[in-house]
Amino acid sequence: MPHDVTHDTLAAAATWGDALHQATAWLRDTAASDSPSLDAQVLLAHVTGASRPVLLAYPERQLTPEQAALYADLVSRRANREPVAYLTGHREFLGLDFLTDPRALIPRPETELLVEAALTELRARFEHAPTAVLIAADIGTGSGAVAASLASHEPRLARVYATDISPAALALATENTQRLGVSDRITFLQGDLLTPLPEPVDLLLANLPYVAERDAATLPPDVTRFEPHLALYSADDGLAHLRRFFADAPAHLRPGATLFLEFGYDQRDAVTALAHQSFPTGAVRIGTDYAGWDRYAIVHTSSAHS
Repeated sequence: MPHDVTHDTLAAAATWGDALHQATAWLRDTAASDSPSLDAQVLLAHVTGASRPVLLAYPERQLTPEQAALYADLVSRRANREPVAYLTGHREFLGLDFLTDPRALIPRPETELLVEAALTELRARFEHAPTAVLIAADIGTGSGAVAASLASHEPRLARVYATDISPAALALATENTQRLGVSDRITFLQGDLLTPLPEPVDLLLANLPYVAERDAATLPPDVTRFEPHLALYSADDGLAHLRRFFADAPAHLRPGATLFLEFGYDQRDAVTALAHQSFPTGAVRIGTDYAGWDRYAIVHTSSAHS
């Protein structure tokens, strides 16, 4: 049954508990979210500065009129499908807090798996050669989540180059690396794919646009209406960026380099073929995401790694 919650009634909420009840009902009734209760809690935590457990433990605590009005504005925008991460301006990625806004895609949990695989590779290399000077590159860095996570979680990594075609995305990524204290080991480069790289690298990571235009209708409105299309869509059935990436990659790699790249749910065969075309003696391993979909590839360019 609809609860007839409106912006004005939510803005008049006096307590945390009343605000959460109304906001959850509003988001549920509008079908704006798969997790209305969680979204309501995250937004109220953002407004009040209290943690979610504290919000739930003390429902009788008072909201100021200013907090209630701000909360009503945020919930109204969420009811219009604006992503929570854009509303709060933050998203956690591999335990790190990243600023998020429409200049770049919101970091996804499945991309954490890509970075974890790269960290495993880095640690194996340092185990084998503790004094190695290793260089990585993150192509299509967006918010900088991949590059900053690599640098933060593996301080032995000498340098990370991070490229993006969007100056706005690079500005956001720069803010993130400065906040996380790793900007001294990350060099941002504006340009198309691998073109800006000044030297060959040992690890090459990429989370490029891979959604085919025909698949746009399958994406939720949260994505299609608010996240940057430049970072989402690619021509040639979603493979145009990946094709150019693989074609250019050999010229930008040190001997024995390893590639890590994310791809679409139906692109495993195409990506595997592209990898073998560029690295005939290499080995390809496919990783799945949390839902069990094929989601990323690890390409060891030398068969010595296989």
